[in-house]
Amino acid sequence: MLRKHPILRWGLIFILGLLGCLVVFIGAYVIYMQTHYYRIKDYQSLPIKQKLTHPNKLQANTTYSAATYNVGFGAYNQKFSFFMDTGKMKDGTKTQGKYGKAENEAAVLQNTNGEINTIKKINADFMLFQEIDVDSSRSYHVNQVKKMSQNFANYEEIFANNFHSPYLLYPLNDPHGEVQSGLLSLSKYPVEQATRRKYPVSTSFITKFTDLDRCFTVMKIPVTNGHKLILINSHMSAYDKGGKMRVKQLKLLNSVMESEYKKGNYVIVGGDFNHTFGRKMLTHFKSQQEIPDWVSVLSSKDLAPDIRMVHAKNENTVPTCRGTDMPYQKGKTYTTVIDGFLVSKNVQATSENINTEFAYADHNPVKLSFKLLNQ
Repeated sequence: MLRKHPILRWGLIFILGLLGCLVVFIGAYVIYMQTHYYRIKDYQSLPIKQKLTHPNKLQANTTYSAATYNVGFGAYNQKFSFFMDTGKMKDGTKTQGKYGKAENEAAVLQNTNGEINTIKKINADFMLFQEIDVDSSRSYHVNQVKKMSQNFANYEEIFANNFHSPYLLYPLNDPHGEVQSGLLSLSKYPVEQATRRKYPVSTSFITKFTDLDRCFTVMKIPVTNGHKLILINSHMSAYDKGGKMRVKQLKLLNSVMESEYKKGNYVIVGGDFNHTFGRKMLTHFKSQQEIPDWVSVLSSKDLAPDIRMVHAKNENTVPTCRGTDMPYQKGKTYTTVIDGFLVSKNVQATSENINTEFAYADHNPVKLSFKLLNQ
């Protein structure tokens, strides 16, 4: 039959050729991703960018402040939804985020400037940022770390990379692209030492390419009484079916916190925990959505004996995170509290969730006021 119809024969050859090229391309891309995959080693010493003009040590029984803010690589204005996030409305309708990168460079700059202005008003002694990009396709190569550095001149800087990905072609209609991103910590007081600790993460074939190289930054800051403030910037896993990795991550974090406390040091951990601060926060805020898969619960029994959660004084009225499987609509989109601080018993602390109505990120910042108690 094909000999009688050369057009069909050549058409079939063309289709088979295309399929062959596709198979070769997919194979080459898998090899490209695999050869570019790596995890940063544990106990990495981090450089401290010294910028303090008048360095002073911390003192006991003096009030200081800290802030934590997941800035969402400058993409998450109220209209933005993220391709990896899925959800379900209470009527059973499934929802899925759309975009792999920010709308455009102008949106990244607008959101980043909004985040900077927000954190300037907080005016904290210590600032902890998560999901802040250095050079990424998803944020149109806007260097958010550099912009923070330019706006907060009299702070020491520590940056820990926790997302170093080759070019991700997914989603096909809006590829996430190449990513260099991480945790940025700023301090008005001299940091003696900074170390990057590696969290356990899933190494399944797909997840290892799409999830972050999760970690936390441990900073040692001298106090005049001879002890140290151990300030930790942390970002725990979100896409963790069954929560197995988060259990391992929390076990590691607990061991570090308890060990430092037993040495006589003060411990403060701030960041995005991807755990609600107590079971109540799972369903506390009005929403038309079911509880999403990415959120877990953190309770006092999950923490080391000498560590406690700091519940914000306004946690009942101001959430810190919204679902990104859909654009933000107050009262409709799922919201909860997953950002904040943990402190050791020798730290007196209160906190406040800062309400931005998720104008610049899918998170709200949290401000901590604290005293290091005499021992």
